Amino acid sequence: MRRNSWQDGLQETNCPILPGENWTYSFQTKDQIGSFFYFPSLLMQKAAGGYGAIRVNNLPAVPIPFPRPFKEYDVLIGDWFNADYRGMRASLDRGNLLPQPDGILINGQGPEKARLEFEPGATYRLRISNVGLKTSLNFRIQGHSMLLVETEGSYTNQKYYDNLDIHVGQSYSVLVKAKKKTNGKSYFMVASSRFTTSEQVGIGIISYPDSVANPLKPLPKGPALSDFNSSLQQARSIRWNLTAGAARANPQGSFHYGSINISRILVLENNLMLLGNKARFTVNGVSFVHPDTPLKIADYFQLEDVFQPGSFPDRPTAGPPSLGTSFIDVLYRDYYHIVFKNPLSELQTWHIDGYNFFVVGMDWGVWNESKKAGYNMIDAVSRSTIQVYPSSWTAILIQLDNMGMWNLRSQNAEKWYLGQELYLRVKGVGNDDPSTISPRDEAPMPKNVIKCGRAINL
Repeated sequence: MRRNSWQDGLQETNCPILPGENWTYSFQTKDQIGSFFYFPSLLMQKAAGGYGAIRVNNLPAVPIPFPRPFKEYDVLIGDWFNADYRGMRASLDRGNLLPQPDGILINGQGPEKARLEFEPGATYRLRISNVGLKTSLNFRIQGHSMLLVETEGSYTNQKYYDNLDIHVGQSYSVLVKAKKKTNGKSYFMVASSRFTTSEQVGIGIISYPDSVANPLKPLPKGPALSDFNSSLQQARSIRWNLTAGAARANPQGSFHYGSINISRILVLENNLMLLGNKARFTVNGVSFVHPDTPLKIADYFQLEDVFQPGSFPDRPTAGPPSLGTSFIDVLYRDYYHIVFKNPLSELQTWHIDGYNFFVVGMDWGVWNESKKAGYNMIDAVSRSTIQVYPSSWTAILIQLDNMGMWNLRSQNAEKWYLGQELYLRVKGVGNDDPSTISPRDEAPMPKNVIKCGRAINL
């Protein structure tokens, strides 16, 4: 969404598309390549499906850093709940949290329904995305190794994995070499829940032209259900491919992020609050409340009383939690150091719209300034979604070079729905009035913009 948060489809950048209406998104896939997915962002509709894969391919002049695969498959994995999404939403509104999932789906299908066809000896690219609501998943293929090559718009150092932890909202590309001889066998592919009270398993099948029956059990074994440490070590092993070109021909490593001066440090801590007897989730003690007019619309028309500059703290505070419309004013092209702190006992996943960022550090315990000495300032992977393990922290560096109103949120659907998000208002010097912004820096308001709230008649 380069220069175009008008097309981001979030509650504070777009007015809702009303029942029976339609709206056309228009954006340029300019500065990223890789594996992504789309989904509905309002009212827990994601729980009912509606998601799908997006592939952004290299320009013909920019070679991919591996032999071109014989074929590509999109593999969408996610948790499933035996409840109507409207009932799930109503339960959250009453202050309840979502239960453990009832199952795991692969490409929207139940056990042994999703099938991929392999040709002997061919190499396949699997673009795997966790499109679920709240559950981290481990993906693996019986009898086949996976060569990791890309994640969320970045080419990675190529490394073989027997299994991959894929947290909510994350996407990976792997190359899988088909067997030359199978003797009539087929093979399981498995997506199993991580860090849940009991294991749920999604099962698909990889078959060959001579496969004569379903695969033989047992299923391929994954990591222990509650083994956070192996997951952390795997995450640390994923590094940026410094020599590959991606959206442009110049190598990814030509951007030396470690030499850029930091403009500002944000320390963002997720937590839980109770409002009466209802659960809400917070960032730095503030649980997000949506105003009557989307922030992007209100900013464009300069409506009063929607924004309260400086009201969101840069670091966790000791005061009582509160409700608020959390946003941070950011100077265009500033470079931020953001630390995500997770004091709770369950894994947290964060996403920033409109950006990739460098994951320079993650570890157990409490973050402090001394942790910067251990950061990876050479080949930290660049991506848009990152996990924070229980009682731990994750640090990122991000260049805010994409003007607009951008959402920073929990990818856990219940936490997001119940307030765990904020917005970054990215503007240049002297651009408080939107009419002063050059279309080279930000696209103008689209002609088909939907107006609502206090802007409905403007």
